[in-house]
Amino acid sequence: MILIVDDKQENIYSLEKTLHAKGFQVDSALSGEEALKKCLKHDYALIILDVQMPGMDGYEVAETLSGTKKTKDIPILFLSAVNREKHYITKGYDSGGIDYITKPVDPDILLLKVKTFYRLYEQTYALQKMQAVLQIEVRQRQLAQEGLSLKLEELNATLEALPQIAFTTDAQGNVDFVNQQWYRYAEDKDSWPVLHPTDAHIFEQWRLSMSLLESLEKEVRIQERHSNTFRYHLLKIVPIVQNQDQVRWVGTMTDIDVQKQLEKKKDEFLSVASHELKTPLTSIKAFAEIALRAMKDMADHKAYGYLAKVQDQSRKLHSLVQDLLDISRLESGGLVVNLDQVNIDALIDQVIESILMTHQHRRLHIERTGERLNEPLIADALRVEQVLSNYLSNAVKYAPHSDLITLHTAISDGFLQVEVHDQGIGIPRHKIPYVFDKFYRVQEASAQFQGLGLGLHICQEIIRQHGGTCGAQSELGKGSTFYFTLPLINSNGTESN
Repeated sequence: MILIVDDKQENIYSLEKTLHAKGFQVDSALSGEEALKKCLKHDYALIILDVQMPGMDGYEVAETLSGTKKTKDIPILFLSAVNREKHYITKGYDSGGIDYITKPVDPDILLLKVKTFYRLYEQTYALQKMQAVLQIEVRQRQLAQEGLSLKLEELNATLEALPQIAFTTDAQGNVDFVNQQWYRYAEDKDSWPVLHPTDAHIFEQWRLSMSLLESLEKEVRIQERHSNTFRYHLLKIVPIVQNQDQVRWVGTMTDIDVQKQLEKKKDEFLSVASHELKTPLTSIKAFAEIALRAMKDMADHKAYGYLAKVQDQSRKLHSLVQDLLDISRLESGGLVVNLDQVNIDALIDQVIESILMTHQHRRLHIERTGERLNEPLIADALRVEQVLSNYLSNAVKYAPHSDLITLHTAISDGFLQVEVHDQGIGIPRHKIPYVFDKFYRVQEASAQFQGLGLGLHICQEIIRQHGGTCGAQSELGKGSTFYFTLPLINSNGTESN
């Protein structure tokens, strides 16, 4: 809007008509005092100010406007029929005006100057708006940076209070903060704790985790500075994404050496105990079998039934002892697989027949489905038989009210997959990832079914040594499917078709 200030209404009318014709919005004032009041209430893009007015003249009005914060930047165009001399014009500029136009007014010159000043006003207004937006954005960035700095300080304070080794790194893995526990194993912030030679590969795994933006959790051994002994630690490094593009890493190393030593002693005890148990147990089994053969003509006698139960329980005990022996071999690295050509189809049929024979008290039906493997593959027959027997025995055990078990085989992407499906009690979905862990037993089944929770863990290690994988799918009350895969490598060292 443009403000016209003149003490004569006819002059205002003439100027208003000219400006209205070109689309400008116009306001007017008949005195300097009225103009000042309107300038305090409204925003104007330009003021056309008559110099000669009774009372407060144009110079006084301009000086007052230029001294007020709200109005000091409004351009003023002086309008007068006299005072064309140099010192009057200079006085006009000194009082705050930016241009001068004389009466009688030339409409073309007036419009030219008004358009120029109005365009400057619009550009200035746009710049002011942009500046205000930028100031808000700068302030928001400052607040965000202050918030991040505060969070970083809180994180560092938290890490400093931890009993574990704690550190943070930038996106490239350069350490930028460590707590005091760090210096128990490293000389300074820029030096990593000395790793055991067999654990040096952890840096390659971390680089892979950084490229995939995934967490890393591994057991490592690091050397104490003053004792030169290596202690087991659980290393965990997680990414923290800031502002969707900035990544930091937070890591901890928890001392688990005491637990590892206790676990080692426990494994040694299990190894000794299982070996010591195996000898008398073998004798018990042998004498029970001999006694049963000797009493085959006395099958109706109570003693025969007692001996049969002794034999049955000794078999169960033998299975438990065998699991303890296998787990001790696993921990010591003594469980090895002897690879040779194996006819998997014949092996599967043999295990199915064995399971049916040992469970003659039930009307079991094991249905074989899927593809057949015509060519032998390279595997350890005894160990694969152990895995199959464990899967099928579990299917029988955990489905006491169903006599149907399905064994399905499929060939895909160079692997043979063997699945055993039962219609038993099932496993809660959130517990499936743990069923292959050592000594893990599903709580819902542990009270009803006996076992040590070692069988599936041993199966997983056997299959892992073959280069395959194990897994499970289940739903509580709707049965379970356990599977394992074996690479199809034949005797020539190539993939079987």
